[in-house]
This record gives sequence, structure tokens and C-alpha cells, in this order.
Amino acid sequence: MRKICVVTGSRAEYGILSRLMKYIQLDEGLDLQIIATNMHLSPEFGLTYKEIEHDGFVINKKVEMLLSSDTENAITKSVGLGVIGFADAYEDLKPDAIIVLGDRYEILAAASAAIFYKIPIIHIHGGEITEGAYDDFIRHAITKFSHLHFTSTEEYRNRIIQMGEQPYTVFNVGALGCDNIKAMSLMDKNEVEQSLNFELDRNTLLVTFHPVTMEDHSAEEQVSELLSALNTFKKFRIIFTMPNSDTDGRVIMNKIRDFVAQNSDRAIYFTSLGIKRYLSALQFIGGVIGNSSSAIIEVPSFQIPSINIGNRQKGRIFGQSVLNCLPKQKDIEEKLAIISKKGYTESLKGYENPYEKADTAKEILRIIKQQKITRIKKFYDLK
Repeated sequence: MRKICVVTGSRAEYGILSRLMKYIQLDEGLDLQIIATNMHLSPEFGLTYKEIEHDGFVINKKVEMLLSSDTENAITKSVGLGVIGFADAYEDLKPDAIIVLGDRYEILAAASAAIFYKIPIIHIHGGEITEGAYDDFIRHAITKFSHLHFTSTEEYRNRIIQMGEQPYTVFNVGALGCDNIKAMSLMDKNEVEQSLNFELDRNTLLVTFHPVTMEDHSAEEQVSELLSALNTFKKFRIIFTMPNSDTDGRVIMNKIRDFVAQNSDRAIYFTSLGIKRYLSALQFIGGVIGNSSSAIIEVPSFQIPSINIGNRQKGRIFGQSVLNCLPKQKDIEEKLAIISKKGYTESLKGYENPYEKADTAKEILRIIKQQKITRIKKFYDLK
């Protein structure tokens, strides 16, 4: 029986991986192992490893690595601690392969340790570009570490091949998050509202804003511009989800807490909504605003607008429902005015999400079972 180890470090990434994890868990030929790390183990970020256990999974190892600071120095040291922790985890678990998703620094630590243990790496969501975050460097580095690749579009598949990966190891399967939307039994409106203790309608916005880590100390300035714009549109009720543990994330968290305290009649924040509540809420709101990848990849499946702020996601493929703007109050206000227009959301009906493909999780499982993964990699030269 092949031991497939899934590494997860954040609420968002786990939500995307959870359906694939369930398929692996149920497969008689595979043994699912789980390593939880980073934000999952932090009280500040909601101890979200409990969501994994609540979903019926067993966490085999927990790798503590997150220091109680979001400076460049602390993030760098966290990666070092992560490599040490993953070395111990791999020593005990001895997986036949690991599955990692995306581009976060804890995943870089997991992949780095796997190299020295000669563990093949299966990477999901490679080939993408996000020029405004150091995640961009991390994602491409993990691609070169990895032996099997699952991309969300054909353009991203071609980019990985351009990076020298063998074409027969790179598969365009679509985005797992979009697959989850089609497969998950979502909550009805009353159930979501009771769970959030918050009213949902087309005047409700969901806001997620992360630091732009390739820019120097811009977090406070940019989130202030966003909050000032939201203050201008008093008709909107706002659900904030807190940023991740990147450099300067706590600056954003403090600003959001202050805004909610001053607008308690129309704003609320959550450390983690969980994947089911998050997707369920998207059915009944007027749009999403911020700079998260979810606004680009999953939200268009609900045919509601996304306002993408600044450079964090610059370089991704954008669907027609995504409006891009500068991290400036005036520009954000202009986009808020657009989505406020009567009939605007209805005009998005029929738009296709470029990240959607059928049965993404099943296809990944099928290929993992079928594909022989070798430890030795050969560089592919373009003809």
C-alpha cells in the first residue's frame, strides 16, 4: 500500500485539498498520511487543525514552526524550524510521496526536507504567477523540486513545461476549489446566516486582504485605503476574513479589528470561516473584495463580481467577473460603484470560470494511482 502524505499549513489550502484527501482516505490501495503545520497550530489563527479532525481525518504529525512575529526575520526563521520539523516527521512516517499545494513558505520547508529524504513531490497549482508576493518565487522553486504536477489551466501547464519539466508529468486538471463547489452540499441561506449571526444579501461583501510581500511595508497604507473606501459605501455590510501569517499580516488584522469596532452595526470578522461556510456564503452575497487567490479562482463560479486590489495576484488569468484596481481609495470606490449598479451582478450570468474542469479531484487521484513516479528527474528542453 502506497503511503501518500498531504502537507497542509493553512485553512484555505486545507479547504481546497479536503475532497482529494477524502478520496485518498477511501482508496483501498492508498494510505493517507497528514502533516499539519504553521497556521493550523496557532491559537492566533484559530487552531484550524481542529477542522481537519472534525472532518474525520487523523493528523499523523504536527510540525510547529510559526514564531509569534510577522517580520522578515521571523518568517525566515520559521522556514528553518519547519525544515527541522519536517525532517523528523518524514523520518517517522516514511511516505512514498507527499502532496503539496501552492506557494506558501511552510510548503517550501516541507518540499526542501523531502528532497533530502528522496521523497517524490506531487505539486498542485504550479505554473501560476503572482508578481506582488514572494509566493511567486516559492511556487516556481517547488515546481523544480516536484516530480508530478497538476495545473489549473493549460497556460499554466505550458509554463511548467517551459521550466524544463517533462510534459508527461504535467496535467491540466482544473482547480480543486472549483471542483469542491460542484461537489459539496452547501448550506441554505437561513443556515449560513444563523451560523454567522449576520444577514446576507446583495449588499453584503466578503473581504479578504493579505500583505503584498514584494512591496516594502505597504500593508498599513493599502488596507487603510481599502477601509476608507468601504467607509464611503455605508449601504454595504461586510464580512472580513483575517489575513494569513505573511510578513506584516498583523498590521492588517489590527486595522480590521478597529474598523469592525467602529462599524459593529454592519461589519464582522472571522479568523476562519471554514470551507463550507465560506463557499455557502458566496451564494447569497453581492461580491468579494481584496487580493486573495480565491476571488480569482473560486468566486467566479458563483457568477458574482470580484474586486481584485493591487499587485498581489498580478499575472494570473482573470475571468470576466474580476475587476482589477489600484490599492487607492478612489479607484476602489469606482469599482464599488460599478458593482453597486442595478443589474450588474445579473449581467455576469453565463460567464465561464477559466479554472473549472470536470471531476478534478477524481482525475488527480486516478493519475496518482496510474503514474509511476521516479525519484530521478530529467530536464526537458523545448524543441
